[in-house]
Amino acid sequence: MVEANPVKFYFAKYFFLVFALIQWIVGGIVIIGRDFNAKSFFIALIFFTLGLISLFIFSVISDKIRRVAVGKNKIVVLEGHRNIRLEWPEVKSLRIVPFLNIYKLKIRGKKNCIYFFPSDNIDPAFGIIAKDTSKMGEIVAKRKKEFGIK
Repeated sequence: MVEANPVKFYFAKYFFLVFALIQWIVGGIVIIGRDFNAKSFFIALIFFTLGLISLFIFSVISDKIRRVAVGKNKIVVLEGHRNIRLEWPEVKSLRIVPFLNIYKLKIRGKKNCIYFFPSDNIDPAFGIIAKDTSKMGEIVAKRKKEFGIK
């Protein structure tokens, strides 16, 4: 089973949450600061708004990014104590999203997509064509051919 580095996963999943908290802390410091006037209130309002936008982005993205291990016979979605095991015929499509260098996995019978990182860095070729040359990429390419996955 080949899996991406967990640091990439946690960084991507929680980046916008941490960014929102930092924006709110800076906004609070501006309000508590030495002079409270209309200009400082407007600056604090901008920081609080950026924090809310970042929190919204976090809530949208956080449930779609998952840790996934890819093997020759199965795909395992790691979710804390519970792991979801998928056989290759259950996969509807699996492709790399250009510019982001992240896999997009669609499962038959499921509405939502799962996004996960490859095991190694991918040469993006300026974002137009991304090809995974890692061990995970080899496994995915073989199974896509074998099972006719898009």
